[in-house]
Amino acid sequence: MNWKKLTAESQLETLVEESREHPVLIFKHSTRCSISATSLARLERNWKESEVGDTVPYYLDLIANRAVSGQIASQFDVPHQSPQVLVISKGECIYDASHFEISFDDIRQQLSGINVG
Repeated sequence: MNWKKLTAESQLETLVEESREHPVLIFKHSTRCSISATSLARLERNWKESEVGDTVPYYLDLIANRAVSGQIASQFDVPHQSPQVLVISKGECIYDASHFEISFDDIRQQLSGINVG
């Protein structure tokens, strides 16, 4: 995966605008959590660029960037979880999952409902 690092609250405005052109995925990762590490590794192992179109994946180290994580929860009206994945399309969170519910197949299915490519 070609992650873009999400490190500042100011990036969220850019991310929202970007999501109007193509879907954006945010992976909120706790570097201190084995479940988070497992979920991240599983997503990276199964990620297939050819099946997600032009979806852009963002990676958030939420230990180092707690304020950004809080802003994501508030802005997209989702409870804070770790690990957590969100799919943003046209400025809205259309899907979120956490812990071992994070699945490339589920993400791909959500993306198939919108125009990716």
